Amino acid sequence: MSSTAIPKRVALHRAPATDSSAASSVTASPFDSPRQSPSSTSLSSLASDSESKPSKMLDTYGNEFKIPDFTIKQIRDAIPAHCFERSAATSLYYVFRDVAILATVFTVYYNYVTPETIPSYPLRVALWALYTVVQGLVATGVWVLAHECGHQAFSPSKVLNDTVGWICHSFLLVPYFSWKISHGKHHKATGNLARDMVFVPKTRSQFGTRVGRAVHEISELMEETPILTATNLLLQQLFGWPMYLLTNVTGHNNHERQPEGRGKGKKNGYFGGVNHFNPSSPLYEAKDAKLIFLSDLGLLIMGLILYTLGSRFGWMNLLVWYGIPYVWVNHWLVAITFLQHTDPTLPHYEPEVWNFARGAAATIDRDFGFVGRHILHGIIETHVLHHYVSTIPFYHADEASEAIQKVMGTHYRTEAQTGWTGFLRAMWTSARTCQWVEPTEGATGESKGVLFFRNHNGIGVPPAKIPKA
Repeated sequence: MSSTAIPKRVALHRAPATDSSAASSVTASPFDSPRQSPSSTSLSSLASDSESKPSKMLDTYGNEFKIPDFTIKQIRDAIPAHCFERSAATSLYYVFRDVAILATVFTVYYNYVTPETIPSYPLRVALWALYTVVQGLVATGVWVLAHECGHQAFSPSKVLNDTVGWICHSFLLVPYFSWKISHGKHHKATGNLARDMVFVPKTRSQFGTRVGRAVHEISELMEETPILTATNLLLQQLFGWPMYLLTNVTGHNNHERQPEGRGKGKKNGYFGGVNHFNPSSPLYEAKDAKLIFLSDLGLLIMGLILYTLGSRFGWMNLLVWYGIPYVWVNHWLVAITFLQHTDPTLPHYEPEVWNFARGAAATIDRDFGFVGRHILHGIIETHVLHHYVSTIPFYHADEASEAIQKVMGTHYRTEAQTGWTGFLRAMWTSARTCQWVEPTEGATGESKGVLFFRNHNGIGVPPAKIPKA
């Protein structure tokens, strides 16, 4: 299906607006309808009666944006009833299929890609390099199936879901319950600058602080070099996932304001701060402690297994058999998540104007060809639907996704028409284009709380001009 929301990708030459820091907001029900008037929000106090109507909003490419006006009930009602049905047998089949592929590929390489069978060292290196790529992709598919478990989309049984999810994620050195809880918070607050947990963009003031400039000077910054962009991307892809687990990088840092009340004095950081391994982290409530310990136990067991294998068969072998494929898994996980939530057409919301329906629409579907559909279980192609109803299993997601597009209309975003090469190109496009978010210049009323990506690379709408105080 071609995109209806992003028909134009015009590189205008650009121009930041006022940045407002993310404040806390009350958790909205997923079934809340979009607010019909800005008078129901605290932003209305910032605008006069004449400003109460949202002003024109422009995404990065200059396309006009309209705030979604449909409800969650309309979304759910549009989905055929059978799409909500979960089958343990079907889901387990895919787990066994993926594990069988991993085992078969390893067995073939272990027995036949050896000095005895392939004397050429360069050829063996090339073949084992291919092994790491294949195993990394298939293992990412296992990661996705554990992700299904975390959303209870795997089967009707919570016990089965959490058992399979814990085993599969522990195998991939993922703290299953710890991730499950924080990931659930991401789904409850997608697009909310104060509460989202994944790839929360920098505001104008945060970006200015990072580069050592005042907010009014950002539009005067020199263009970022391609080498710097490539370096930042490489670091993100190599270290983004472990840094997320260890320091909550890309997640919000407003822990004192969250409903759990466990974040006093806590900031994103290592073991003494906000991370996914400490039961006292404000990501979790006191009742979650035993689940965090169970997650850590899974990692400890897997660590002991890997240590035993490395001691017996050699650490270089373990690096090739498991270590490099593990890095590939992390790469794909970060790439997929980054591109689901970072695009020049996507809005982000201040908490006063955010609600679930609006936030869930602030995601985008892409396409990764055969690999995306059959190895990664459609996680790239049906992510918008997943944010509206995360309990729908992936094998019903295509049909459900088509159904909700009729309700979403132009608010449904897709880059599927660009194919798998477009998915890879989007990494570069988003890295160059999506540097911080700010309201559209001159925004009034509710529009002040809807922020869009801007950059200092001369791509798209310029940052707003802010006079020096």
